[in-house]
Amino acid sequence: MIEHVARAASRAFLVAFLIAMPSMLLPGTAGDASALVVLVAILAGAMIFFEYIAEYPSVIEFRYAAPFNRLRFTTVLIVVFILAMILRAEAYPTQISLVLTAFARILGNLMDFPYSPIRLALLTLPPETPAALVSTLRMTAAMAYAISAMAVLFFFAAVHLGNWPRGNGGFNVWINLPMFDPTQGDVLTRLTRDARLNVMLGFILPFLIPAVIKGIWGSMSLDILSEPHALIWSVTIWACLPSLMMLRGIALGRVADMIGEKRRRAYAESKVHIA
Repeated sequence: MIEHVARAASRAFLVAFLIAMPSMLLPGTAGDASALVVLVAILAGAMIFFEYIAEYPSVIEFRYAAPFNRLRFTTVLIVVFILAMILRAEAYPTQISLVLTAFARILGNLMDFPYSPIRLALLTLPPETPAALVSTLRMTAAMAYAISAMAVLFFFAAVHLGNWPRGNGGFNVWINLPMFDPTQGDVLTRLTRDARLNVMLGFILPFLIPAVIKGIWGSMSLDILSEPHALIWSVTIWACLPSLMMLRGIALGRVADMIGEKRRRAYAESKVHIA
């Protein structure tokens, strides 16, 4: 029991730390903003604690199918940390922040080509945007997108080379998919459809989000992008939300394949018994 509570508390602490990390790394955070960050961090940590303290999950998917949720959390954590270090280098340059900034600048120049997600993100900026802000957005967007893409490739390899989730032992579909209603139509059909939809949306969202912003608002507000915290979370959502959807799609597709394989095996065995 004590170990179970400690694990839930450690997960809650990590989530709260993730939310508070930009405020701890970036200088000049205002008092009201700090209070809001602390409140959000506490609420998020409490939600995770009560979710993991419960015997069975109620919201979080694939809770017993490591490393799915660990990979999702680690991806967002690395993105937020690197973006915060890049922005911190402007005021408090350190060896690690300067190295990350230099690498991000090279990566941004390589990924900034016509019709790339980075170029589309830059096109949402108004014409009067300062060159320094354009460069910052290019660097942060390239780093966040590259890290998110690497997470998707890593999980794809874990599924097909590491035999996820069977590599962790038994897999219970209903416990790992608490929000999935098995009574609404054929389970295999719905899982396959949801998997394809998540992968498709995850692929097109980095291209679609800038187009929607451009079509509705014309351009991003400089007041938002000039604020470091807003820039970090905007870029993180733009880069990580699509990758998290692709991870979910790959996971659902794997579960659908397992159910389909079990059905085919049961059907073959029934034909043998009948014969």
